[in-house]
Amino acid sequence: MLREEVGGSPGVLLVEAFYGGSHKQLIDLLKENIEGCSVFTLPAKKWHWRARTAALYFSQTIPACSTYRVLFSSSVLNLCELVALRPDLARLKKILYFHENQLVYPVRKDQERDFQYGYNQVLSCLVSDVVAFNSRFNMESFLSSIRSFMKKIPDHRPKDLDRLIRPKCVVLSYPVQFPDIRSLLPEQKLRRLCRSAEMPQSDHRIVTSPTDQQQTSWFGEVPDQSPSDPRSAPTAGQDPECLDQVKPLHIVWPHRWLEAVHCGCFPLCPKALVYPEIFPDQYLYSTPEQLCKRLQELCKRPDLARRHVVMVDTSLYSWSSLKTQFQSLLAAEGP
Repeated sequence: MLREEVGGSPGVLLVEAFYGGSHKQLIDLLKENIEGCSVFTLPAKKWHWRARTAALYFSQTIPACSTYRVLFSSSVLNLCELVALRPDLARLKKILYFHENQLVYPVRKDQERDFQYGYNQVLSCLVSDVVAFNSRFNMESFLSSIRSFMKKIPDHRPKDLDRLIRPKCVVLSYPVQFPDIRSLLPEQKLRRLCRSAEMPQSDHRIVTSPTDQQQTSWFGEVPDQSPSDPRSAPTAGQDPECLDQVKPLHIVWPHRWLEAVHCGCFPLCPKALVYPEIFPDQYLYSTPEQLCKRLQELCKRPDLARRHVVMVDTSLYSWSSLKTQFQSLLAAEGP
């Protein structure tokens, strides 16, 4: 177990049963930027056992401290068990953060879904003062699934749990510390990005040059251009920007979209899950056939992706933008 305590009188207790990946990044970010944090974690392995047993372990290892005012944990921890075993922690302002939820988390077959994990999350919500989700989709998919999930209980089922939990719920995006990638972007894309950033927030749009006006046709049909077409072949002394059309298209499959777009990638995302919250319709596809068609278009005209400034304000998901909300959430003044 990793245990880190600050000097003086800690007021915020950060507990993470699965200290790895995005869970680790968030705890580290809060520890470094929120004053008065005391951190208790377990290594990020054997996820199922962490969800089952971490509460009992933490109940024995977190020392009593009269200055704690707030307890923050991810939903991996069975918070209900922890506060039942430790009445001194039950009096704190308890915040549960959902990176994902076990009611809709993908499994191969529904009968493979272990009822206990989702049930633990529901119980944890009931004893929390604030339940924070990293997206509206995460929140709504969890709340709307509680009733059907509880129908798996053979009889004497609890009622109206979603109504009890919803008033506690807030959406608080996962904060990202974006790197400064200005030195990595092509000059032309950086120039367009800077121009876009100078526009009023309500007037953001794709910045185009006269030649770009013809390139926006990718949203519909793009004329075929064979490699032998003289228009597609660079000539000596040609503007370097024209090389954007003939250089191969690089396609990546990023695990971190919100970061990939910031670094200049052109997004193509399914019109499902959380993606419609983040990306406008022009970057979404509904079927595999639509995805294939758009990829074909971009392969024919790779300059469309290279020269396009993505219309997503990634700064909304940055730590600098979300810091105040997290500070307010972790303040000791009630939920």
